[in-house]
Amino acid sequence: METATTLEASCSQRQVEAAAGPGDAEGTQVSHLQDAARSSRQLLPSIEEYPKIWLPRVLRQTYIRKVGDTVNLLIPFQGKPKPQTTWTHNGSALDNSRVSVRSGEQDSILFIREAQRDDSGCYQLCVQLGGLQATATINILVIEKPGPPQSIKLVDVWGSNATLEWTPPQDTGNTALLGYTVQKADKKSGLWFTVLERYHRTSCVISDLIVGNSYAFRVFAENQCGLSETAPVTADLAHIQKAAPVYKTKGFAQRDLSEAPTFTQPLADCTTITGYDTQLFCSVRASPKLLIKAVLGRREIRGRASGKQD
Repeated sequence: METATTLEASCSQRQVEAAAGPGDAEGTQVSHLQDAARSSRQLLPSIEEYPKIWLPRVLRQTYIRKVGDTVNLLIPFQGKPKPQTTWTHNGSALDNSRVSVRSGEQDSILFIREAQRDDSGCYQLCVQLGGLQATATINILVIEKPGPPQSIKLVDVWGSNATLEWTPPQDTGNTALLGYTVQKADKKSGLWFTVLERYHRTSCVISDLIVGNSYAFRVFAENQCGLSETAPVTADLAHIQKAAPVYKTKGFAQRDLSEAPTFTQPLADCTTITGYDTQLFCSVRASPKLLIKAVLGRREIRGRASGKQD
């Protein structure tokens, strides 16, 4: 019935135009333009709701996942009639072999079964309705454990201390390092003990080592995923030797024992008789030993005098 009515109206319009004559050509042209505008407006859908994306708060900052994790992002949006949705990765189309997308009336889902480091980057969702569109950007970072430090070296050992040096890992796991973990092991027990955690330098001094033991050391790199799977070990052992005792002898002060000669028993006057023997006694104290002489007048008495020194 609607089709017949349209045909009848069209035939009536032709009859009116034919009866109008050449004088009504301008009015007829205006009427055709108005009809064309009305028909074009009828072909365009009426927009009941402008396109808009509601980005979850957790996706407004970098979305971090570990290698092998699942990425399942649901992004709500609005728009009536149903808008057209488009996803891009770093400005290019998605790799359909790794990433799948499902878009409904009010949301779009981005799904990666097992994320890899190559899946990191900038993802953009575009919702378009007619000449209107809305976009949202999501930054995804896929990380894993770092590689081990490239080498470790025992630089010096003194007293109960040891100095270590190492070089950073070649692979940080696609994210910044949180630091290094340093461990020591006594050769006797072989057990590893942590002495430093999240240490940021590439050299350190390990103190308070036990005298008489020998130690090996190793270093792990650490990021958000945890410690590296392996760690380099020092090729040389740190031998903590007992220091030999050092005895310091005090200098011996030589005592001065010299003493000026003094008479402890002086000579006493003596009276004798001609022809008899006479002895004179005295005692002398001195250091070192003295040579004692007997003098009579100015002449030394030899062979007849003997002395005794205290």
